[in-house]
Amino acid sequence: MSVREDPQAQPVRPTTEDAVAAAGSELIGGPVGRRALLGTSWWTPVRIIALVAIGMFALGMVQKLPCYDGGWFYGATTQYTHACYSDIPHLYNGRGFADDLVPYFNRIPDSVSGGMEYLEYPVLTGLLMEVASWLTPHSGDLQNREQVYWLANVAMLMACTAVMAVCVARTHRRRPWDALLLALAPAFALTATINWDLLAVALTAAAMLMWSRSRPLAAGVLLGLATAAKLYPVLLLGPLLVLCLRAGRWRAFWAATGGTAAAWLVVNVPVMITTQGGLHIREGWKQFYTFSQERPVDFGSLWLIISQRTGNPMDDVNTYAMILMALACAGVAALALCAPRRPRFAQLAFLVIAAFVLTNKVYSPQYVLWLIPLAALARPRWRDFLVWQACEVMYFLGIWMYLAYTNSGDQHRGLPPEGYQLAIALHLAGTLFLCAMVVRDALVPDRDPVRRDGSDDPSGGVLDRAPDAFVLGGARRTARYEGAALADWGTGRG
Repeated sequence: MSVREDPQAQPVRPTTEDAVAAAGSELIGGPVGRRALLGTSWWTPVRIIALVAIGMFALGMVQKLPCYDGGWFYGATTQYTHACYSDIPHLYNGRGFADDLVPYFNRIPDSVSGGMEYLEYPVLTGLLMEVASWLTPHSGDLQNREQVYWLANVAMLMACTAVMAVCVARTHRRRPWDALLLALAPAFALTATINWDLLAVALTAAAMLMWSRSRPLAAGVLLGLATAAKLYPVLLLGPLLVLCLRAGRWRAFWAATGGTAAAWLVVNVPVMITTQGGLHIREGWKQFYTFSQERPVDFGSLWLIISQRTGNPMDDVNTYAMILMALACAGVAALALCAPRRPRFAQLAFLVIAAFVLTNKVYSPQYVLWLIPLAALARPRWRDFLVWQACEVMYFLGIWMYLAYTNSGDQHRGLPPEGYQLAIALHLAGTLFLCAMVVRDALVPDRDPVRRDGSDDPSGGVLDRAPDAFVLGGARRTARYEGAALADWGTGRG
């Protein structure tokens, strides 16, 4: 039987199982009909999703136009009142790229750095920033050069967008349309060009795609590269650890872990180690880690609300954050080992990164990009996704209005601290809401949208349809039954 004739091989149509998607489809003619000829056009779901994502990225560029035309350069509050701020043009001069300084090797002059001695980004992100500086003319008006630098970075971030969209669309073979959640996410369009996070997000999406294709070594290499661009992707090894423990798939886990470590070392060691004055770790390479450790309570965090409400500077915030994060990870591990059916990899990946976001001492607006692809895979339901996105958009507006308030000196302009605390609370509540939906799906697998068609874990790779080898609690009662059922499915008897 051909793929076109086999209904089980056809992509799942969101308009047939999601009321919000069905209602939204009326804008383009309504749900797909029963007699539609799918798979006969060049316009495949993956291509459509990639183009939609690029289109939303372009809309985000348009949203930054007031700053591109002058907001980044004239008037401290314009970039905040128009919500079009971006780190990219400011750091072109502020981190020495305008003066041809080499990241991690050359110290940044105090006159432009604002006290930052070296570039405070991981090595692979620093490489992206350096490549963009090579594409930028090093003569002429500084403002024009900063504009060109922003455009050079945006071109590479747009390529990351395409990679991310394609990888997410292909991770769940029968559910490519779930990636439309990512492509149409309002927070994605608004935050994509604030910073360089899309590089790590795209590499993480590629790593998850390789894992879903049962290629753990390739997944590990990509995850190591992602960790060399941003620290958060290494946390995905935690869900893989507990899932491989439950399924007894240790070879795959160690292959992924080894690939992660090797790729990270290959990228970092040439920059990390210096032989000048003896073999030691380069100060410029350590800047990202020392800055992350020493950074005080900052924007968007639960700790900022506590600090502002109590007047406590929260000097021990690193300890508090680590304790909360450890407790959250313990909860995710318990869920993985005690749920009646092994949770999907995407579900646990979302929960772990969400826990990091919720407990961290800072939440920059672009951090939402870390969660959007994972949310599309973990809980592909438009209603829940849009509720969360609405909270994130409100936070996006709130932080810029708060910065307008603090920078303008005008109490009648912008958002006062109490209003900004409400915006933070909305962000926290929206993320917790989506986490609760994912946990419910894991505890009650019949509520999981992905599993309603009989699938197990489309993003799980070697974990998909694997019987349990180690479980705890109530999961013990169903482990033998589930293992037998999955074994029958694999041999065609189920």
